[in-house]
This record gives sequence, structure tokens and C-alpha cells, in this order.
Amino acid sequence: MTEYQRRTVVGAAAVTELADRIGGSVFVPGDEGYEAAVAGFNLRSRQRPRMVVAAGGAADVQTAVAFAAAHDLPVGVMATGHQPFPDEEGFLLVTTGAMRTVDIDIERGVARVGAGARWSDVVGPAQEEGLAPLNGSSPDVGVVGFTLGGGLSPFLGRSHGWAADHVVAIEVVTPDGVLRRVSAETEPDLFWALRGGRSNFGVVTALEIGLFPVTSFYGGGIYFPAEDVEAVLRAFPEVVRAAPDAFTCSVALLNFPPVPQVPEPLRGRFLAHVRVTHLGTDEDAEKLIAPFRAIGSGILDTIARHPYGSYALVHTDPAEPFPYEEQGALLAELPAAAVDSLVESAQIAAGGLVTVLELRHLGGALSARPAAAAPVAARDAVFNVWGATVGPPEVVEAGTAMLGGLVERLRPWSTGLTYTNFAGRDDRAENVFTDADLARLRRLKRRYDPRNLFRVNNHTIAPEQTGTEGRTASAGWRPR
Repeated sequence: MTEYQRRTVVGAAAVTELADRIGGSVFVPGDEGYEAAVAGFNLRSRQRPRMVVAAGGAADVQTAVAFAAAHDLPVGVMATGHQPFPDEEGFLLVTTGAMRTVDIDIERGVARVGAGARWSDVVGPAQEEGLAPLNGSSPDVGVVGFTLGGGLSPFLGRSHGWAADHVVAIEVVTPDGVLRRVSAETEPDLFWALRGGRSNFGVVTALEIGLFPVTSFYGGGIYFPAEDVEAVLRAFPEVVRAAPDAFTCSVALLNFPPVPQVPEPLRGRFLAHVRVTHLGTDEDAEKLIAPFRAIGSGILDTIARHPYGSYALVHTDPAEPFPYEEQGALLAELPAAAVDSLVESAQIAAGGLVTVLELRHLGGALSARPAAAAPVAARDAVFNVWGATVGPPEVVEAGTAMLGGLVERLRPWSTGLTYTNFAGRDDRAENVFTDADLARLRRLKRRYDPRNLFRVNNHTIAPEQTGTEGRTASAGWRPR
């Protein structure tokens, strides 16, 4: 039995009473629907909660949190489950996937989104009003987790900054079961902590996020064959060196499996996928990507003028759940020696067990520090490296070891931290926050959640301990 199970006994009568008060659904192990309720997008996560509250609205969340507090049950939260979820037992899991409401306020340029909303729920309604959010690459990723993890948009990020900095207000249920609306004007400390600390401080039931007048972009992707991978990697620094903030570029090295789901031109091949988005003119974009064009025409080219609603075609993220592990690193620079290392990594990864290794340009407005900047450690980085391995356990375990070696090769140019939304299963709070931000988060955790009720999540932030200082032994760069 786990520590939670030894300490906490919740009888059937209490569960029945809870279910009677919930508008959504309550599941315990053995119930029909339990397995579906605990399954996230990442099938490698194996959480086994004592019970699941599939919330239908904010009132259900309040009831669930109050129940958990009364019975000394730790609380975890899941919307889509894209990031690794801790392999825990004996806690209460609140799922928010049913809370997908979206309201667009044209006058304020703001969208109010429910806790379970995905980017596919937001972009369409916003575009009907000529507006766009700071969304990610996938339509299926949850808005709340993405945004409160920093929110790196490959479309508007370099022009407007981190999505977390453009949160207007947050509706959250705190450990006392109270639903609060917090903003920079009301409870600014909690507002700051949530925009990075996520579910460490409560269950967010809705966000109000800023929107921007964008209706199209010039971009897409070019798939280059294995023989052109080195040329693509060496062209990348030239392309991004003096790029305007309206331009975003990344290169992903991909090992496509030989399966029917993959389009025939890409199936079973090792490729470099150049991803491009530009908010300026088509002509300016083509001038910027001229070094890539000089390499060749590629196997497949989708770069053109697209309506903003077609954003998913740039990265072509998978839509169906699958098992994977991921790792990332933030780079402070990309000198010639780092590019040489990436070229060597590409040779190692070709045809191997690492499914994807991506190099993404940051900088621009992502480096800015607004007056009330959210705790996003990636502001000090200029590039992000992220990789993942997909497949059955033996493949993922071997691929993860290989990926760890590839990431470790970039250590000389790393900031020592990882971007929160690209962090791996073994990363902790010390790996995704700066010293100063983590110290403040721990102080605020002690104020808002001294019992540490909200501790079943990635990058758990423990309350500050009186009389202790410094970081844990896992701080800083840690090869995985």
C-alpha cells in the first residue's frame, strides 16, 4: 500500500454521498468508465487514483476539493493528459475534459475558456471575429495546461510573448473549496503563482486570455530527405540569425515508422522537417527561407499563404493517444560547435529509436519581461531542444536513454533549465524554474496550500519549510 492508502480510508458510503452531490460523474477502481476516465493522451502514464471526479462545472470542482480536504486526500488534475502524469495511487483525480465552454469578448479582445477547452475549441470562434489566441501547434492540447505552463506559440510567440503573460484573469478553486476570480489587481500573488505553478495552487476552472488581430499566416513545412539533414541544420542559424519577430522557425528530425498511417512519401524514412510561420508578407518570408530553398525542393512542401485556422498543418502533430517519453533543454546560444553537435546527433538518431528531435527558435518578444511577468524560465534562452520516443515499453526505454545522450551533448550551451511544457517525466520543479522564482513559489505555496493538498502533478512545488534554504540535490542540469 502507498503512504496515501495507509493514511486515508474513504468508505463506500462517503463515495456515494460525493457522487450524489456531483453533477458530472464519480468513478472508483472497478467501475465501468474508470479506465477511460484516468487515461490521458500520453499512454505511458499509469496513475491509479482512489477516485475520479469527472467535473461538469466549477461547482463539481468545489465539491471535489472540499471532499478531498475533509478526507486528507491529495488532489491531482487532468484535462487532456499530454504531459507525463505521476504514477501515483490513492489520490483524488479531478478531470476537467467536459468543461469546454468558450466565450469571445470582441470589445476586450479576450476569450473566456473552460478548464477542459482545447485549442480547436478556441481558434475557430476567435477567427470568426478576426482574432487569434497564443495557441500551440496541436488542436488537441488543453488551453489551461498549455497557458499556465508558459505557453510557447509557434505562430504568435515571437511577436507577442508567452501566453502566460497575456492571461487576464483566472477562476480557480483553492484548497478551502472556494471559487475565486484572481487577476493582477485582485490577489496578484496567487495570480502570479498560477501562471507557471499550474495545479500546485488549486484547480483552475476557467481562464480569460488575450486575443490578437491575425487571420492568416505564410508558412507550413518542407520535408527534406536524410541526405539533406546536415545542410538543413547548418542553414538554420543563418535563417534565424536576423529574423524579425514576426517570423518563427524550427527544424525537427523525424524517424517515421513504416506504418500505413504515415503518408507514403514519408513512410519509414528519416527526414528533416522545416517548420515556418510568418505574419508578414509572403515575399519577405521567402527571402528569409532562401537558404532552405537553396538546398532543394524537398519531398513534400506545404509552405504557402494559409488561413490562421489551418495552423495544425505546420507541425502536423498526431491526434490519437500513444505512449511516449519526452525530454527538453533550453539553449542560451547556438554557436558553430553546437551545430556540429546537432549534426553528429542527427547521424546517431537516423533510423534509430528517437522518434523526434526538434530545434526551435525562441527570442523576440519571448525574451521580454513585462512588469508582472509570469514565472517562465525560458526567457533567458534563445533556442529550445525537445525530443520524444514513441512505442512499446522496450522501444521507449531504449529510445529515452538514447535521447538523454543526445540532449546531454548540448550541455555546454544550455541554460541548465527546461521549458515547463517540454519537460520530461523525471524533471522536477528545480529543473523548470529559476532559483528566485522557485523560492517565491514555495513561499506562496506555504501561504495558499500549507497542507500541500495539490501535490499530485508534474513539477510539484512543496511549501517553503521554515528555517531551510536553498535547492534540493536535483537542481540544475541533470542528464537523463
